Amino acid sequence: MLKALFLDMDETLCDTQGANQQATRLLGEELDALYGGAFDGQAVARAYVAGIYRHWSDEQRARYLPIIEQHGEGAFRAQLIRDELAKHGIDQVDDATAHALRDKFDRDRLDAFHFYPGIMEFLAEARKLFTLVVITNGPEYSQVPKVEAVELARHVDHIIIGGQEPEQKPARSIFEKALRLANCAAHEAIHVGDSLAADIAGAHDSGITSVWIQHQQPLDAELGINPAHTVLHPSEIPALIREIHQK
Repeated sequence: MLKALFLDMDETLCDTQGANQQATRLLGEELDALYGGAFDGQAVARAYVAGIYRHWSDEQRARYLPIIEQHGEGAFRAQLIRDELAKHGIDQVDDATAHALRDKFDRDRLDAFHFYPGIMEFLAEARKLFTLVVITNGPEYSQVPKVEAVELARHVDHIIIGGQEPEQKPARSIFEKALRLANCAAHEAIHVGDSLAADIAGAHDSGITSVWIQHQQPLDAELGINPAHTVLHPSEIPALIREIHQK
């Protein structure tokens, strides 16, 4: 009998990529307005987003890790903006400007961060039948504002943020915590997420049935991970969970 539903947040319940795209576009427009001419603000904005997601070269890794360790994430992101602007010939960027651009991106991303259509209604329906636990990876500074932006605590029973835990997905410990919170055994839970390496591998290692949201991603045969169920988009989650529950 299914008693608990575990859910990833980013790209599962909420359209994180859409929010990122909106904030990236607005940051690029702001940069174009500030520096104009032949300057490509969108290119700088895209490079900035790649940087905050740690898509680093070895040189960037050596540069940014000490900044994060010594001064924190905010200082790193401000320096990242300066560095990306410098690549485009904008060398004199003061602290106030770098911080304002960093903060603008964060505000715009949160403003655009929403549940996928139909998900809020699905959570209300599912909560009548199951204990709902969100398990989201990511640092506290990033995930807490997103959780608050959609008032996630109003829609689910428990929220586990990986950055507040000793280990993140796919670690078994974080799934075991979810099982304790839901007061159920592994075979009585399902975990839904979009990451094969984090969500699906972690669920399998904990004996929990998995649902993979494919999002046009290829199934990576090298990982050797086969989800118990696959849907193409979060809009298909409600129908699948209803079908599983009725069996």
